Amino acid sequence: MKLKEVDRTAMQAWSPAQNHPIYLATGTSAQQLDATFSTNASLEIFELDLSDPSLDMKSCATFSSHRYHKLIWGPHKMDSKGDVSGVLIAGGENGNIILYDPSKIIAGDKEVVIAQNNKHTGPVRALDVNIFQTNLVASGANESEIYIWDLNNFATPMTPGAKTQPPEDISCISWNRQVQHILASASPSGRATVWDLRKNEPIIKVSDHSNRMHCSGLAWHPDVATQMVLASEDDRLPVIQMWDLRFASTPLRVLENHARGILAIAWSMADPELLLSCGKDAKILCSNPNTGEVLYELPTNTQWCFDIQWCPRNPALLSAASFDGHISVYSIMGGSTDGLRQKQVDKLSSSFGNLDPFGTGQPLPPLQIPQQTTQHSIVLPLKKPPKWIRRPVGASFSFGGKLVTFENVKVQSQQGAEQQQQQHVFISQVVTEKEFLNRSDQLQQVMQSQGFISYCQKKIDASQTEFEKNVWSFLKVNFEDDSLFLNKICVLSSCLCIKIDVCTFFIIAIFDNKPSLIWLYCFLVADIDGLITQALLTGNFESAVDLCLHDNRMADAIILAIAGGQELLARTQRKYFAKSQSKITRLITAVVMKNWKEIVQSCDLKNWREALAAVLTYAKPDEFSALCDLLGARLESEGDSLLQTQACLCYICAGNIEKLVACWTKAQDGSNPLSLQDLIEKVVILRKAVQLTQAMDTNTVGVLLAEKMSQYANLLAAQGSIAAALAFLPDNTTQPNIVQLRNRLCRAQGEPIPGQESPKIPYERQQLSKGRPGPIAGHPQMQRVQTQQYYPHVSNVVQMKWEHLCISIQIDSFRLLVKRCSDVVKHVQSLPTEKITKKPIPDEHLILKTTFEDLIQRCLSSATDPQTKRKLDDASKRLEFLYDKLREQTLSPTIINGLHNIARSIETRNYSEGLTIHTHIVSTSNFSETSAFMPVLKVVLTQANKLGV
Repeated sequence: MKLKEVDRTAMQAWSPAQNHPIYLATGTSAQQLDATFSTNASLEIFELDLSDPSLDMKSCATFSSHRYHKLIWGPHKMDSKGDVSGVLIAGGENGNIILYDPSKIIAGDKEVVIAQNNKHTGPVRALDVNIFQTNLVASGANESEIYIWDLNNFATPMTPGAKTQPPEDISCISWNRQVQHILASASPSGRATVWDLRKNEPIIKVSDHSNRMHCSGLAWHPDVATQMVLASEDDRLPVIQMWDLRFASTPLRVLENHARGILAIAWSMADPELLLSCGKDAKILCSNPNTGEVLYELPTNTQWCFDIQWCPRNPALLSAASFDGHISVYSIMGGSTDGLRQKQVDKLSSSFGNLDPFGTGQPLPPLQIPQQTTQHSIVLPLKKPPKWIRRPVGASFSFGGKLVTFENVKVQSQQGAEQQQQQHVFISQVVTEKEFLNRSDQLQQVMQSQGFISYCQKKIDASQTEFEKNVWSFLKVNFEDDSLFLNKICVLSSCLCIKIDVCTFFIIAIFDNKPSLIWLYCFLVADIDGLITQALLTGNFESAVDLCLHDNRMADAIILAIAGGQELLARTQRKYFAKSQSKITRLITAVVMKNWKEIVQSCDLKNWREALAAVLTYAKPDEFSALCDLLGARLESEGDSLLQTQACLCYICAGNIEKLVACWTKAQDGSNPLSLQDLIEKVVILRKAVQLTQAMDTNTVGVLLAEKMSQYANLLAAQGSIAAALAFLPDNTTQPNIVQLRNRLCRAQGEPIPGQESPKIPYERQQLSKGRPGPIAGHPQMQRVQTQQYYPHVSNVVQMKWEHLCISIQIDSFRLLVKRCSDVVKHVQSLPTEKITKKPIPDEHLILKTTFEDLIQRCLSSATDPQTKRKLDDASKRLEFLYDKLREQTLSPTIINGLHNIARSIETRNYSEGLTIHTHIVSTSNFSETSAFMPVLKVVLTQANKLGV
C-alpha cells in the first residue's frame, strides 16, 4: 500500500537504522530527464512522517549538486543517540565519489562536502558500505575498476585484487552480511566475482551457462554467508538465480515470477524470507527466495521502477523510484486505499477552484465520487507474517501457577551454513503469595495434629485487634473440657467486658430443722411481723406472702413463696415483677421466667454483649443456636459497619458457618488472598468445633462456603500447591465449577479422575538447574507438592519444533494473575525450571554411548583444526538419533551386534576394523534405519584413525 510520494526523478537512500526520525535522501539521477528537460541537479532530504495522512513528504533541505548513478547513506561516525549524522556517499557520472554531511545539509550550511575523489575513469554505478566496519566503502565503475575506500583516509583507495579480464563494467557490488572481508561484484555480462580482501584476490566466479544472464542486481543472504542472488535484466531470461558458493556449478534455485527483465532487487535484512524485485513488467514483487512463492505484489502504475530499497529502521516500509519521475513509499502490511482516493480527488478539485476552467464563468458543482457497491478497497498484507512481528520470546501462565516461556535461539553452525532456529520451552513454578502458602501449611498441620487449642492460643497472642482476639477466644473455648463450663462463661464474659455479680437467688430453706429460732422471732416482734408469724404458724403461706408484699418486704415474700410450692412461687414472681421498676427488672424477669427470646428481640443493640452473655449462661441447648443466630441477624441488619462485623461472633457461638461466611464476606476485602486465608482458618476451626461440641454433620457445604473454598483452592493451585488445593476443595458438592476444578487438580496431581481411566505415562519429570541461581526472594521453589506432568519425545531442555508443541494454556488464569505477577516476568530467567527427560538407555546398550562419547572427547582434545572440531561437535549432536533408537529399542539385532563390535574395536584402538564393520552394517541393513547416525559414526572413526587417539 502506498503511503508517501515524492515527485523526483532521482536516486534514493534511506537514513541508517540508528537515525530517528527517518529520512529519505534523493539525488538527481544521471542519464535521465524529466518532462521539462531541466539540466539542474539537487540533493534533497525528506522526513518521513507517518502521522501525516497526506502523500506528501516534508522537505528538510535542498542542496544543488551533481547527477548521480548511485546514492547510499552510511552510519559512519553516527553517535549512539541516533542524531542526524553519518555520511551520504554519491557516485557521479564522471567517475567522482563525493561524501556529504547530512547534518549540515539539514542545518542549511553551505559547506556540506566532506571529501571527494575522481579516482574512477567512468561513471560510478555501484556503491556499498561494510556493515561490520562502517568506514569501508566499496565502489565499482567501468573497466573492471573496484576500489575499497577508507572514510578515515579517503585520499588513497585500495583494490581487492587484479582487474578481471576481459575488462567490463561493474554494475553491482555488495559486502557479505556475515563475513566482513568478503566482497562480491557483478557485471552486465552475467558474471559475478567473489573477492577475499585478506588474500587480495578473487576466490570464485559465478556465471550462468546460457550466457543470457545480464546482471542488474546482486545481494547476499542476510544470514547464510555462502548464498547470494543475481537478477537478470534480459527479457529472454527474466529470472532471479539463488547461488550457494559451496555448489557453484549450478544455481540452487531459480525464481521466474517476472514476465520481463528485472531492474533491481533488495533483500530484507529483517527477514531473510523477503526478497523485493522490480522489473520491466511494471511489477514490484516480494518473494520468498527459499520457496519461490510470491508473498506480496505491490499495487503500482504502468511505469517501470529502476531502484528499490528497504527502510533500515522500519522493516515494513520500502521505497521505489520509477521512470515517470516519482519516488513512492509503500508498506507491505496492507491497509485501505479509500481515504487516499478521496484525498486525490480533493487535491484535483482544489487545483481548478470553483470556476469552470473553460471560460463559462459558471461555478462547478461538487464532484461526486460514484458509490461502489463492492467492498472497500482493502490492500491485503503479506501472505505470511514477517519475522519482525513474530514473537522471539513469549510467556503465559497456565494452571497450577506454571509460567510457560519460550524463546527462539539461533544456533551458530559452521561458517557459511544456515543458522538454525531452536525453540526452547521452559516451565517454571511462580510463587507470589509466600505468606499465604505458609499460613495454609500451618492450617493443614493443625488439622492433622488436632492441636486446635494451641493454634487458637497462638492466634490470640498474635491478634492485633480486640475483635480478632475475641473471635479466636470464642473459637478456643469450644475445644476445652465440659467440666470447665464456668470458666468458659468467665472467659466469654471477660471478652464481652461484663462484670458478673454474685446474686443470691438460691435460698437455703426456711425450715432448717431449727424451729426455736422462728418462735423466738415471733415473741420479739408484735406488729405486722406478728401477723406474718401467726400465718406461718397456722401454715397459711399465701397470707404470709401477701402480708410481706403489702409491707414491701419482697425478699421475705419470695423466700416464703418457695416454701409454699411452685404455684405460689410463680404468682409471687409475677406480682413482684409487676410491682418492681428497677433497671435490671427485665433481666431478672428473663432469668426467672426463662423468656430469652424476648430479651434478644427487644434489647438495645448497644448492649448486645450483655444479651449474648446472658444467652450463653441461661439458654437451653436446644434454643441456644437459634438465639445466637437471632442476635447476629439483628446486628447484621443494622447500618453500623462495626455492629455488622460483631455479628460474626454471634454466628461463631451459634456454629452457623454459612452465615459466618456471608457476614465476613460483607465486612472484609474478598480480593486479598490473606483476607481469604483469615476466613478459611476460622471456618475450618469452627467446623471442627461444631463437629466436636454439637455432634453435627459438617460435611454439608452451603453454596457460599463452597464458592469461597473453591476460590481458596484456586489460589493455592495458582501458587503451585496442588495437593493442598485438592485437600481443601469440598467433596460432597455437584457444582459444575467445583467438579471441573477437582478434575483439573487431579489431572495436575497425577491422580486418577473418578470415573476415568488414568493413562500410562512412561516419562518422569525432573528439576533442571541449568546453571541458574536459586530461587529469588518472593519466588521460592515449592518442594512440598510433588506434582507430575509428562511430555513424551523431548530433548534435554524441552527443545521441540513449535508446530509440534501442544500446551494447554488457560487465558483466564493469565488475565487474572498478570497484574499481580508483572514483576515476575522480569525475573523469568532466574526462576527454577523443570527439565523433562526421556527414558534411560537400557543398561546392556549404555556401553555404546559411553564409548562413542569418550572417543569424541579424545578426538576433540587432540584436534587443532577448527573445521575438524566443528565436525566432531556436529557428530556428537547427531548421535542423539542413535541414542533415541536405543531407548525406543527399535533397532534390529544385526545392527545392535554390529554397533557393539564397533565399540570393542574402539576400545582396542583398531579403527580400521571398526570402519570395516561399519561398511558391513551399512551394506546389509535398511538405509532408512541407519541413515540418521551411521554417516556421522564413520566421520568419528575416520578422524580418530587420522588423529591416532
